[in-house]
Amino acid sequence: MNQLTEQFNQQQQPSVLGQVSASREMEEVKGAIFLAKQFPRNVFQSEQRILDSCKRPALAQVAMYQYPRGGTKVTGPSIRLAEVLAQNWGNISFGVKELEQRPGESVAMAYAWDLETNVRQEKVFTVPHSMKAKGSIKKLDDPRDIYEKVANDGSRRLRACILGIIPGDIVDKAIAACEDTLRGNSKGPLKDRVASALKTFKEQHRVTQEMIEDKFGYNADSFTEYDYLELIKIFNSLKDGMSKVEDWFDKGASKKNKQSDLAKSFESENKETAASEKEEAKPEKEVKPSAEDTAMDFDQGELSFEQS
Repeated sequence: MNQLTEQFNQQQQPSVLGQVSASREMEEVKGAIFLAKQFPRNVFQSEQRILDSCKRPALAQVAMYQYPRGGTKVTGPSIRLAEVLAQNWGNISFGVKELEQRPGESVAMAYAWDLETNVRQEKVFTVPHSMKAKGSIKKLDDPRDIYEKVANDGSRRLRACILGIIPGDIVDKAIAACEDTLRGNSKGPLKDRVASALKTFKEQHRVTQEMIEDKFGYNADSFTEYDYLELIKIFNSLKDGMSKVEDWFDKGASKKNKQSDLAKSFESENKETAASEKEEAKPEKEVKPSAEDTAMDFDQGELSFEQS
């Protein structure tokens, strides 16, 4: 009898724990909604906080991403900017939850909930416990690797959820403020910053200067501030996993096919100069002396001999 009682209690314990957990979560939600109603956001103050945050160069550098699609470039705010938007907008609950972990995959949910207006965005997705590395599929067994994979895949869905909550005009103003910050607070000459970006691409993503010049269509010496901002967006896209190196750059790109007009003009001038120098270096055509010249030389030779 005692054994049957213990088995019954063990079967009932998970359901009881589940009910307690659900009840606790419900009370937390009610408390968050109550506080949001008691202390509603001031839209103007929230907007100003967002714009002030976008004046930070560290945020502006990672605020945008872009990736190619259908022959065009898709550009938008990164997950870092989306998090700043949600934090400063206020009264928003957002995050990524792992709902279930199955053999070989996890089911997760990204959500953003405006507690004042009761507007909610959520996306449920499946994350396989594998990743592509060096052209082959690698299975993930370490719990830490699985957690990082879920968090990485969830960040893109979370960004979409947050942007579905924040008003579009606020997002546009934040993007413009970040671009102004990059233009106005850039440290050092543009040439040095471009050189640093080229070095970072090569070290972290094995993207050479030739590959970057092939994409833009001209040499790095001709890059403008706008091109530098484009490089930052591409780097953020690769860093966040929004795109791959192959989406942007051709690994077989050759620098010799992408010379600028100035370089070609300089090369042609060098060829002309070398040709003229070669022509001047040729020995003059031998001219046979006449009889008078021979006699003159001979007389001079005798004169020289007598003087000596």
